[in-house]
Amino acid sequence: MDEDLRVLPLGGLGEIGLNMMIVSYGRDAFIIDAGLMFPDESMPGVDIVIPDIDALLERDYNILGVFLTHGHEDHIGALPYLLKKINVPIYGTSLTMGFIECKLEEFDILGSTERRIISSDQPVHLGPFVIDAFPMCHSVADGVGFAITTPIGVIVHSGDFKLDPTPVDGRLCDLEKLIAYSKTGNVLMLFSDSTNVEKKGSTLSETAIRPAFEEIFRTAKGRILVATFSSHIHRIQQVFQLAEEFGRKVVIVGRSMASNVRIASERGYLHVPPKILVDVKDLDTLKDEETVVISTGSQGEPMSALSLMAFDKHKYLRVKPGDIMVLSSRFIPGNEKAINHVINEFCRRGARVIYDKISPVHVSGHAAEKELRYLIRLLRPKAFIPIHGEFRHLRRHAEIAVEEGVLPERVLVAQNGDVVSIAHDGVSIAEQIEVGRIFVHGKGVGEIGHDVLRDRRVLAEVGLVIVVLVIDAETGKRISGPELHSKGVTFEEAEPELLEGARIAVEEQLAFIDPVSAAQWEETREEIRLAVRRHVNRLLGRKPLVQTIIVQVGDNERVVVE
Repeated sequence: MDEDLRVLPLGGLGEIGLNMMIVSYGRDAFIIDAGLMFPDESMPGVDIVIPDIDALLERDYNILGVFLTHGHEDHIGALPYLLKKINVPIYGTSLTMGFIECKLEEFDILGSTERRIISSDQPVHLGPFVIDAFPMCHSVADGVGFAITTPIGVIVHSGDFKLDPTPVDGRLCDLEKLIAYSKTGNVLMLFSDSTNVEKKGSTLSETAIRPAFEEIFRTAKGRILVATFSSHIHRIQQVFQLAEEFGRKVVIVGRSMASNVRIASERGYLHVPPKILVDVKDLDTLKDEETVVISTGSQGEPMSALSLMAFDKHKYLRVKPGDIMVLSSRFIPGNEKAINHVINEFCRRGARVIYDKISPVHVSGHAAEKELRYLIRLLRPKAFIPIHGEFRHLRRHAEIAVEEGVLPERVLVAQNGDVVSIAHDGVSIAEQIEVGRIFVHGKGVGEIGHDVLRDRRVLAEVGLVIVVLVIDAETGKRISGPELHSKGVTFEEAEPELLEGARIAVEEQLAFIDPVSAAQWEETREEIRLAVRRHVNRLLGRKPLVQTIIVQVGDNERVVVE
C-alpha cells in the first residue's frame, strides 16, 4: 500500500445510519464508529441492518482499533458483529463504553474485548496517528468528535453535534481546542454532521424544553407518562429534576431504559434524587398525582413498553382518563404510522397526548445551518466532506462549505465505497469499491439477501400458491395431483373457487404438455407456474408467487423436487 492518507466510508453517506469510516495511512488504519440502521418497510422480517465489512477485510489493513463518537445505535450498534470478525481494542468515553459493555455482554464477547476509556485531556497515540477527542453536545451525553494528527496534517471528524450554549450537564463543546488546531493552519479536512443542514438558524438548547415540561408538571392532576429514547440521559435528567421539584415519584419502564438509567447513574452522568425511584411492581401504591413514568417506545415499536400500555397489554400499567402522555422525541421518518397508532390508542383510553406539534417538548441533537457554518469558519479546513446525511443533505452542506470559503475543487460529496485520498494540495477519489449491507434476522447474519427481501415483499403484497404433484420416478406417470394451497391470496370464502379454477388451468397445461419422464416434469414446472399466475391475474389482477412441488416416488425412494 502507498504511504498516503486515505479515508474509506463503509456507511453513513447518503443515508441516516450505518455510520462507519476507516482512516488509513499506508497499512495502518483505525475505524470511526460501527453503527446499524433500523429496517424500513422495504425490509420485511429484518431486525437490523449493518455495514458489510468484507471490503475492510480484503484490503489487508493493520486495524489498530475502533474509536466511537457516542452511544447511539447508528454509531455503536454494529460493533458486536464487527468484533466477531476482527478482535481489536475499542476506544470510547465512559458513558459510551457503559452502553457498549451491555451489548458485548449480550453477545458473550465482553471478556474477550479490550476496552479503553478515552478523555478529552489525554490524546491516544496509535501507530502514525494521534487521536484527540474533544467534547461535543448531542442528544446523548458524553459525545465527542476527533482531531486526528497524521504524518501530513490534521483531519477533524465532528461526530454528531450541536453547539448547545446551555447544556443540561454544563459540558460545552470544546471550541477552544478546535481554535487551537485552526491556528496551526494545518487542518487538512473536516468531516461534518449534515443531518439538520436544511434547517435555518441554530438548534435550540436541550434546556429549552424545560418551560413546556414545567407547565405540564404544574397543571397535571393525574399521572405523567414520558416516552423518550433510553439513551437521552439529559432529557431523562430533566424529568427527574422536575419530579423532585413537584413532589412526584419516578417509575422506570422498559428494559433498555432501566439499563441506561443504571449505567448513567453509576458513571456519574445522571443524578437520581434519593428515594425518588419506585419499582413498577409497586406502582399501585402511588397516587396518580404523585406519579411520573419514564418509558421506552417513543417510535411506536410494537413490543415497547409504551405500545403495550396503549393496547392494554402491559403487565403493570393501564392507561386511564387523566393520564398525560408526553412523546418527547422526533417522529423518525417511516415510523409515523406506528406512532400515530399509539397516540390514537392513548386518546381512545382517555389520556391527553402531548408531542412537539402541540408543545415544544423536544429539540434536536443536531446542528442547524448557522452552527454548521460556524464550525467551518472556526476550523478553516483546506478541504471538506459532509457526512451523516441523505444525499440532499450532503449536497447542501457541500454548497455551504464553498460559501464559507473552502475551494470548490476541495469540497467532495463522497459516497460509501469511495476511497478518498487526502493530501496537502487537495482531495480526490483514488478508487471506488463495492460496499453493501448485511441484513440481520434473529440469529441469522447475512443469510438474507435482496432476493429474499423481494420474495417477502411479493408474499406480503400478493401471497403464495403452492402446487403439489406426485409422479412415478421411473415412468414419469402422474400418480396424484395437482393439489393446490394458497396463503394471503384472497379471503377464505373465495379461496376454493379460485384454487379450483387454478387446478383446471394446471390440468389443461398438463394435457397439452403430457410429460412422459421425470426429466420432462422438471421442464414442466415453469409452465405450471405461469398457468397459475395467469389464472389468478385474470381473476384478481395480481400475480402471486407460485411454488411447484413435484414428488417423485419410486420403489425405494421418495424425491421432492421444488
